[in-house]
Amino acid sequence: MTFKTKESRLLLILGSFFVANAILSEFIGVKLFSVEETLGFKKFDMNLFGVPHLSFNMSAGVLTWPIIFVMTDIINEYFGLKQVRFLSILTAILIAFAFLVVWGAIHLTASDFWVMNKVNGRPLNMVDAFDSIFGQGMWIIVGSITAFIVGQVLDAYIFHRIKRITGEKALWLRATGSTLVSQFIDSFVVIFIAFYINPNYNYSWQMVFAIGLVGYTYKFVVAILMTPILYVVHGIIDGYLGKDLAHKLMHMAGRN
Repeated sequence: MTFKTKESRLLLILGSFFVANAILSEFIGVKLFSVEETLGFKKFDMNLFGVPHLSFNMSAGVLTWPIIFVMTDIINEYFGLKQVRFLSILTAILIAFAFLVVWGAIHLTASDFWVMNKVNGRPLNMVDAFDSIFGQGMWIIVGSITAFIVGQVLDAYIFHRIKRITGEKALWLRATGSTLVSQFIDSFVVIFIAFYINPNYNYSWQMVFAIGLVGYTYKFVVAILMTPILYVVHGIIDGYLGKDLAHKLMHMAGRN
């Protein structure tokens, strides 16, 4: 099969960025970072629901999160709800497959000369490092994949419903609105599965809500800031497709 038409090439490019960034988010997400200190600010010291000393400690997976949701909204805009659902389910399957491959890699017997290495002049056990970075727990994997599917399907559905009301106007409303609602649910689903029902952690509901609310606050701000980027991407695609083809695709997407 060749991708000869503009719309088929566009879907291939958008879908590839969507899948690639979703998988990247899962694997870089093992690193936690301080948002305030990264930006050069003093860490916040908040108390929510009785949980003290909270600050914006986020998973590095949030680096690719804005790209994923821009791709989600753009694909929904031009190709409709069914394409977003298909790509979301396909991506979840690919993420699960990637974790399965990593699980297999972890259980390979390491070569003797590779086990101990020096990194920046310091000795490092490469097996422990590899296993620690890539060996995420099953509960975290299940929580992450579940939150991804729930968030994507909800985002696409709300986007589609708002578009039926507004037509092709108010892109900011359907894109930002759908993202804010879906990410509110996503922020709590992953923590609930990975840390509340997981017997190895057994977080209290206060911790789930407190940590989820802090994470959602960050995503809320980023979603608002990404709105101009969405318009830029939309303009580039309209220029690539041409006015007539772009309008035709958006009209057809609104009916699917």
